[in-house]
Amino acid sequence: MKPIISGIALFVLSMASLKAATEEGAMKPFTPAKDVKGSWAMHVDPALPNVLILGDSISIGYTRPVRKLLDGKANVFRPMKASGTKPENCGDTPMGVRGIDRWLGSTKWDVIHFNWGLWDLCYRNPESKTQGKRDKKNGTLSTTPEQYEKNLETMVNRLKKTGAELIWASTTLVPEGEAGRIVGDDIKYNAIAERVMKRHGIPTDDLHALTVSFDGKYFSGPGNVHFTEEGSQRLAEQVAEKISGLLEKKTKPDPEPELPPR
Repeated sequence: MKPIISGIALFVLSMASLKAATEEGAMKPFTPAKDVKGSWAMHVDPALPNVLILGDSISIGYTRPVRKLLDGKANVFRPMKASGTKPENCGDTPMGVRGIDRWLGSTKWDVIHFNWGLWDLCYRNPESKTQGKRDKKNGTLSTTPEQYEKNLETMVNRLKKTGAELIWASTTLVPEGEAGRIVGDDIKYNAIAERVMKRHGIPTDDLHALTVSFDGKYFSGPGNVHFTEEGSQRLAEQVAEKISGLLEKKTKPDPEPELPPR
């Protein structure tokens, strides 16, 4: 005899599925169209070291400029959607925990430059009409500080297993007037990340300090966490410089041990 699912149980299951689908739709990562348009094809030189950039739409904005700056020095990758033609936004740390193994794949990575934060510290409200359901007045915090630290710890432990040189990118500035993010939470979450990175001896690429120095022309608009092409270029220059330093460290031979005096 086949088991019978009661009407109440079926209703609960249906509502749970609807809730999950709604949350998934609401949390679909947003990336400005200007940052993804055009070709993402790249030539891979097997003789060069492999670099992986992990992060949200801010990192998508600087990935291709970093590729140009490191042309002939490294193959610069980032997660791509299933089609392979457009970049994948790594979203918040819960998405990172779920996706990290897939993004790392089987490639031998020499350097991994990574960040999560802006999505984690965002407040969202299902009733909000603002892009991304952002609402810092009536919304719910996406990832608590405690969960953020736990998730970063999980991902850092996984990243360390790759044997790559790791570098954390501090979360960029939350400007005044941002609809779903509270000014100053960027500093709070960066302090949490700094604590995690210090525990593991991972250096920081301080993109927050860089973006604090930016004037309005580098931001996509008032209250917007995204950057103009010129702003992304400025970020890319610092990212490429930091990655270059780690590549040199990775390839530099260990010094010869000193022989004891005779």
